Amino acid sequence: RYCQNGHYDDALRLFEDMKSSNMKPDSFILCTVLSACGHAGNLSYGRTIHEFVKDKGLAIDSHLQSALINMYANCGAMELAREIYDGLSLKNMIVSTAMLSGYAKLGMVKGARFIFDQMVEKDLVCWSAMISGYAESDLPQEALKLFNEMLQQRIEPDHITMLSVISACSHVGALVQAKWIHTYADRNGFGRSLSVNNALIDMYAKCGNLVKAKEAREVFENIPRKNVISWSSIINAFAMHGNADSAIKLFHRMNEENIMPNDVTFIGVLYACSHAGLVEEGQKLYSSMINEHGISPTLEHYGCMVDLYCRANNLKKAMELIETMPFTPNIIIWGSLMSACQVHGEVELGEFAAKRLLELEPDHDGALVVLSNIYAKEKRWNDVGLIRKSMSYKGISKEKASSRIEMNNEVHMFMMADRYHKQSDEIYEKLDEVVGRLKLVGYKPSTSGILIDLEEEDKKDLVLWHSEKLAVCYGLISRRKESCIRIVKNLRICEDCHSFMKFVSKVYEIDIVVRDRTRFHHCSGGSCSCRDYW
Repeated sequence: RYCQNGHYDDALRLFEDMKSSNMKPDSFILCTVLSACGHAGNLSYGRTIHEFVKDKGLAIDSHLQSALINMYANCGAMELAREIYDGLSLKNMIVSTAMLSGYAKLGMVKGARFIFDQMVEKDLVCWSAMISGYAESDLPQEALKLFNEMLQQRIEPDHITMLSVISACSHVGALVQAKWIHTYADRNGFGRSLSVNNALIDMYAKCGNLVKAKEAREVFENIPRKNVISWSSIINAFAMHGNADSAIKLFHRMNEENIMPNDVTFIGVLYACSHAGLVEEGQKLYSSMINEHGISPTLEHYGCMVDLYCRANNLKKAMELIETMPFTPNIIIWGSLMSACQVHGEVELGEFAAKRLLELEPDHDGALVVLSNIYAKEKRWNDVGLIRKSMSYKGISKEKASSRIEMNNEVHMFMMADRYHKQSDEIYEKLDEVVGRLKLVGYKPSTSGILIDLEEEDKKDLVLWHSEKLAVCYGLISRRKESCIRIVKNLRICEDCHSFMKFVSKVYEIDIVVRDRTRFHHCSGGSCSCRDYW
């Protein structure tokens, strides 16, 4: 009963009392206690039980073997779980699923897939565990591919599987797949699930379908009983797209409908203010959170306020808040200040912020690169060289930029100066044509973001080969009747690529949506939804 009600520590204490009274536990009791250890993450006690079983010479039947594997897997001790698993002559579906789930939860997807592929029989639980493992390990396309294989095997997903698949589609940012998944969810009875609908709102937002198309808003409005997660999801969706006015209006409507906002809601609405430069509005909302709603600010809320001031170039105010807040600044807060200093040319403060960040995480590639860039802007090439030598010595490399584009129901990936695509010759020909046409209407490649010691012409080549430029050129070659090109980039879009997208949207009369690391940019008719504030 203790285990059924989640009182795992009480169950372990009761087992100790049982041992003290010299009562001999049977296999069922041992399995129950091991399950309690797994749920509580109590590896040391689980190992004690394992030793107890061996010391007493108790028979380890298949149920006890499964319980031990489950316990070790749930505690993240996969080597110990694997020892038992490899010793089994017959590996049934229960123990294999336990191993698979353990690997998947730890992000060890290769180990999980090895177990998965060895299984003769597979039920919904193991399919869901593998799909979830891929989705949570930033391998969304693998998750979607496996989901399609599962459907071909005529295995019907459950609510948990659908949440993993929707999450995977959110990461890919592929709108056609998103619409298909939404249709599948509705046709198969998942449309009545509140958590699925909340996930669909987030999915449509991350697939760049919010400003002109209505899917995310329609999903939200059609939810009969919206909870605080529903409201927070749609507010965050508009915030992500830089539509602060809609995010704030929804926040006020939420209050009018007597839905109490929570700490996550305020993170969304403060994020909206930050990315739209609404400093006064952000300050008012932050005060109302504390004084009207009684929510104590967390480190995340302080981070939003620091970011709000940083983006508005009020670095003094940001620094004052960092120095007076009751929390130790984390990597995100120092990162916001550091990035803002780089943008606004505050060398000394930027260097200070980067060094504070590196104290927390000495091998942080982003901080090392920004610090190197700060020095490069000042033409301190010796300092740049020292940082790059240190990075090389430690095996630290800058995260490589990549861009994805969905075209004709297929997702294509591009890296900087990429020549691997089967249509690369056409893409580079198109790039030359596009650059030529854009220059006629005022586009000038900006090399200010290329902070390495190169000749100016070499810098221009590098900036023109950025992954999102290659992706948009492929989109221009391949589009049929699409009125919009959607690109997902893993890093922040640079100033030149941002300018390039605006010019392309005007000259080629096409809408372009770029989702970068922090927000969306909707380019249409030569202007961007961010109003050049990002």
